[in-house]
Amino acid sequence: QVQLVESGGGLVQAGGSLRLSCAASGSIYLKIATMGWYRQPPGKQRELVATLTSGCTTKYADSVKGRFTIIRDNAKNTVDLQMSSVNPEDTAVYYCNSAWGINQYWGQGTQVTVSS
Repeated sequence: QVQLVESGGGLVQAGGSLRLSCAASGSIYLKIATMGWYRQPPGKQRELVATLTSGCTTKYADSVKGRFTIIRDNAKNTVDLQMSSVNPEDTAVYYCNSAWGINQYWGQGTQVTVSS
């Protein structure tokens, strides 16, 4: 059973930084999975933030390019999201995601609140 456990969310002031972490376990296929972060702002749909394939190809939402960095450690089965220069529009529940083939798994989410 694949498990994704997020940590690192909280309250941060605009312009500040925050690092989210996701620990993945439960399958040998995690090492070939595309790992990613998504977020769901209040009253809105879930949206992509960043993904990172096993071949190190990254994809970022336009709104976070240059501010957020996705980092993967295959030895530890972790994927982090380094967030910098945050603004109130980054306020959301952030979810870790793992996907390969037809399989897709989600973490429980961690709240990030940016105060102005």
